[in-house]
Amino acid sequence: MTTRRRGAGRAAVEWPTLALIFLCYGAWAAAGLFLWPDWPLTALALLALTVALQSSLMHECLHGHPTRRALVNEALVFLPLGLVYPYRRFRALHLRHHADERLTDPFEDPESYYRARWRYEEMPGWARRLLGINNTMAGRFVLGPAIMTVGFLAAEMKLIRENAPGVRRAWLLHAAGLAVLLPVVIFGFGMPLWLYVLGPAWLGQSLISVRTFAEHQWSERPDGRTIIVERSPLALLFLNNNLHLVHHKMPGVPWYRLPALYRARRAEWLAMNDGYSYPGYFALAKDFAFRTKEPVPHPALRRAREAASAFRPRAHGRSMSGTGSVPVPARPAKE
Repeated sequence: MTTRRRGAGRAAVEWPTLALIFLCYGAWAAAGLFLWPDWPLTALALLALTVALQSSLMHECLHGHPTRRALVNEALVFLPLGLVYPYRRFRALHLRHHADERLTDPFEDPESYYRARWRYEEMPGWARRLLGINNTMAGRFVLGPAIMTVGFLAAEMKLIRENAPGVRRAWLLHAAGLAVLLPVVIFGFGMPLWLYVLGPAWLGQSLISVRTFAEHQWSERPDGRTIIVERSPLALLFLNNNLHLVHHKMPGVPWYRLPALYRARRAEWLAMNDGYSYPGYFALAKDFAFRTKEPVPHPALRRAREAASAFRPRAHGRSMSGTGSVPVPARPAKE
């Protein structure tokens, strides 16, 4: 297996990503300034798409794109179209999520939808039912944004009270972005803030939840925890993160190279994650639109003493991860 260092061979500026950032913000402004007065439903739909796309672009920027300068990348997605998530908090939490050996751990993975069983059993019945609905695709699409926002803000308020390092600064920067964005929405677009919150901001998160709904599941093997959705008309909106295993194994690779990398080694990728794949999101919805895909209690965390052993790092022969490197999978033997 060959490897190459993170960033090796990368352009100083990744122009497709930079162009998409300007297109995203331009489409957002055009929808609000020109479409909203005469075609309000079209404007709301386009605004929701740009909110979702900007979330995907934030994800791309925190992984070191489209330039090699972190502050430049942050500045490019400074305006928080989705209102809720400060870029620096998103970055800190998401990079923790990329520790594949801890994926799905409800204590260590900030993006896990599982709960430890003993904590789940302490919840009131209405909360358990709500989390069960949230583990259906329809529930995640409709209610997911509210559940995620309330949980995120509650956790962040606790960190702010504790003066956790970097959290207050992240929120101050976020507030500066909102101070620019909100007057544009209210006075420039002439749109009520409540409508922007319940329309584009909510629906934009809902669109992203289509991708995140089944990105990870519990598996004894870390590589078996990450999905591949092979095709989707939403692939551009998701910046090809439907090929999520490829991104997790090669996080330094820009979004527009992921499909070719997947096609070149398709059999190996599918073997690597034990075939955890779907042909598209419609197939996923057919199976789990109104049926829970995963239990809320984590299958490996039944009792407190199991928490450490369940996620003990394991050797797995087909892993392509490596510290400080961007691995390239070896070409499989011809059949």
